[in-house]
Amino acid sequence: MTNKTVNPDQQTDANLDPLSGETGAHPVGTGVGAAGAGTAGTVIGGAIGGPVGAVVGAVIGSVVGGLAGKNVAEQANPTFEDNDWQETYTSSSYSEQDKTYEDYQPAYRTGYEGYDRYGHSGRTYNEVETDLQRDYQANQTGSLPWEQAKHAVKDAWDRASTAIRR
Repeated sequence: MTNKTVNPDQQTDANLDPLSGETGAHPVGTGVGAAGAGTAGTVIGGAIGGPVGAVVGAVIGSVVGGLAGKNVAEQANPTFEDNDWQETYTSSSYSEQDKTYEDYQPAYRTGYEGYDRYGHSGRTYNEVETDLQRDYQANQTGSLPWEQAKHAVKDAWDRASTAIRR
């Protein structure tokens, strides 16, 4: 086993595995999910199949629960996203000088939250753009109409889709 050192300055919010450096490691989320579902699997398996059913139920429940816990842990970190977009939004080609971060913030939020909502199922931005537009317009607190906001929405979607490689 190789122990890999990760430079904190180069680390993104991709949840790097502390040993391999691979993205997508969520030990807390995976552990919590595995423990909870493993316990439930033990109880259900034991009720249906006795001691052997309890063991099988615990194993299956732990695997399924671990995967579910990992999925929950992979959701975007709104504080990180908000801080990062606030620092970088002016360097975007669609950013207008007379607009503030507060104008773009709801669009970025729609993009990264939208990826969490729709993208993990394998759907592309183009497939869900009308859903994202509906979400943006329902929660719009900025001053940008959709035609201006959609560029920031897509930007945040694209970054969220590459932050955690599946």
